[in-house]
Amino acid sequence: ARQEFPDLDLTVRGAISIARRLQDPLSELVKVDPKAIGVGQYQHDVDQKALQESLEHTIESCVNRVGVDLNTASWTLLRYVSGISERTAQSIVSHRDNNGKFVSRQQLLEVSGVGPKTFEQAAGFLRIRGGVNPLDSTAVHPESYRVVEQIASAIGTPIEDVIKNPQLLEKVDRSRLDVGSFTLNDILEELRKPGRDPREKFVAPSFAEGVNELSDLQEGMVLEGVVTNVTKFGAFVDVGVHQDGLVHISELSNKFIKDPHEAVKTGQIVKVKVLGADEKTRRISLSIKQLEAPAGPKVKNGSATASGSAPNRPAGGAKPPAGKPRPAAPAPPQTMEEKLAALGGKWKTR
Repeated sequence: ARQEFPDLDLTVRGAISIARRLQDPLSELVKVDPKAIGVGQYQHDVDQKALQESLEHTIESCVNRVGVDLNTASWTLLRYVSGISERTAQSIVSHRDNNGKFVSRQQLLEVSGVGPKTFEQAAGFLRIRGGVNPLDSTAVHPESYRVVEQIASAIGTPIEDVIKNPQLLEKVDRSRLDVGSFTLNDILEELRKPGRDPREKFVAPSFAEGVNELSDLQEGMVLEGVVTNVTKFGAFVDVGVHQDGLVHISELSNKFIKDPHEAVKTGQIVKVKVLGADEKTRRISLSIKQLEAPAGPKVKNGSATASGSAPNRPAGGAKPPAGKPRPAAPAPPQTMEEKLAALGGKWKTR
């Protein structure tokens, strides 16, 4: 924001950033160093170069999976597109500013620094809304346009109609298309939902009315919150009081768990019970376990027992009353003749 609006006041630049995050969170968050967001309690203990490379790779994967609007993206977002370097990203924005919006993916080849190899790697991740070719707004790579043209020709309808009416794809005869099955599946999936944003819908937690500060918390309150971090000793939950509370691992579940990740994950919306809140230390103790149904009794040999003792046995461990004596079991065979006879008389001794 400082580079884009150097003459504006800091508060105004901040307001612009917030507005952009509401429009497209990804395009703004890529400008933030991921290490500054906080990626775990041990992020400062690992190799920083390896951590940075891993985080950069994760961001690149997210950006390419979502796709980038070529006519609105900043260079900070474009540089994460596969095949595009920081310098090339800046060249794309400069070309767009000087020549107007892109109307075709092929125009990328006019940008300084974009050659056939870069185009091949990047084109499928860049979107152009309202361009010359309707396929430019989808994730279909230009190399596969001919396949879509074959599909439209076989159905007997323009490409625009195929995109608008995906049910027409049910008429496609796969055997007549000159393309591999995996590539064809990807193309058909994209045409069924062209330009669909693969990100899940964000659901915000419903914070309790009137609970805005730590002093508003009272023991026994049941609140809704969102898990902000998961550590080896528990999970931190934001309940809307500007201070995350801790759900200790012993308060995560009625079941025995070795790792808190077995019970919750970051971003999950949960119900918690307030166990305590200390304003001096600003510590909040929460529980999820106390809102769960108690664990059921153990099941052993087909019968439920609370203590794990043998079923159908009276309390105190006493043996069941004796009934009629069982008939004595026949004595096992002793001699060789008896043993062979027990096998069915098939063998005889000399």
